[in-house]
Amino acid sequence: MRWPWRIGLVALGVLVVALGAAWFFHTHERVDDSITLPPRGEAAYNPLYALRESLRADGIEAGSRQRLQLSRMPLGQRDTVLLYSAPDTLLPSEVDALLDWVDGGGHLLVRTPLPHRPDGDVRDRDLLARLGVRTIGRVACEPLLVTGQEGHVEFCSGRRFEAINAAPVHTWGDAEDGLVFARLARGAGTVDVLADFDFLRNHELREVPHVLLTRQLLAPNWGAGTVHLVYAASVPPLWLQILTRGWMAWGPLLLALLAWLWMRTQRLGPVLPTPPVARRALLEHVGASGEHLARYGRAPLLYDAVRDAFLDRLRRRDPLAAALEGEAGIEAIAARTGVSPREVRHALQTPRPDDAKGFRQRIARLIQMRNSL
Repeated sequence: MRWPWRIGLVALGVLVVALGAAWFFHTHERVDDSITLPPRGEAAYNPLYALRESLRADGIEAGSRQRLQLSRMPLGQRDTVLLYSAPDTLLPSEVDALLDWVDGGGHLLVRTPLPHRPDGDVRDRDLLARLGVRTIGRVACEPLLVTGQEGHVEFCSGRRFEAINAAPVHTWGDAEDGLVFARLARGAGTVDVLADFDFLRNHELREVPHVLLTRQLLAPNWGAGTVHLVYAASVPPLWLQILTRGWMAWGPLLLALLAWLWMRTQRLGPVLPTPPVARRALLEHVGASGEHLARYGRAPLLYDAVRDAFLDRLRRRDPLAAALEGEAGIEAIAARTGVSPREVRHALQTPRPDDAKGFRQRIARLIQMRNSL
């Protein structure tokens, strides 16, 4: 009888699995979904990574680095240098070296400083000043129209400029609102000044108008030399990096420090009264102990202690009187202490537990007799 039960259970399990599979395939549909993941590796911190790889795919030798470092990056006569960051942080020696290289046939692409920099804050040795370019405070978009493509606007976050001591070969913009692009001829080379390089970023190069604009910018030395992409001409100081990017680490630490200081500092509020000084007088403790024993009917213990103390001193001071018994002893104690025999006899008799008055009288008499020895 076991085999039919087993076969039935197996068949039931197979039926349940089949029904579950049928329900799953009937209620679910398999679809393909593409999810764009954030960039990783060099593409996460190099905004010109896509441009460099695109140039290499077209057979153009290209390289990118964070700093200019002319001593480690020898420039060829027909090379191209693109400074992605603002050139106002270049050293005077670097400016002189770049301009000498451009005079020999190089192609330099630079942008104007960021809009938050005050107008007129340009040193005579700055690269733009040496090129005869002066920035203005106006920031506005410039339309970019490409045949067969939707309309674009560019340089919306860039700072426009004007050529004061230079004669540009090509310009983009107008004299009233300022220029967003100017190509300057210098010696045997060329310098392109733009309001911004936002269209060169990795995700921006997916659009056809940006690709065509980039190709026109790189036209002077296209295919003749190496393209050097400097995406951070100057690195911000360490304290600025920590302040702007490390707030997730120093923020909680600062809050913890402030909380600890708040816990350790003196609280504000009304003046607290002076705490009472601890009372450690021996007589107070003895009196409190005696009152406690008397309250709970243990007064005979106190009387015995006082009488023993009197007899101990009597044995030390007058051994003969202490050795006598009966009326002879009472007479001797009375003669020694100056107390009448009746009072001595009354003091040496144990009081009744309920006789509080007699207890106090006997205690006082014994103390008097003890002090008189």
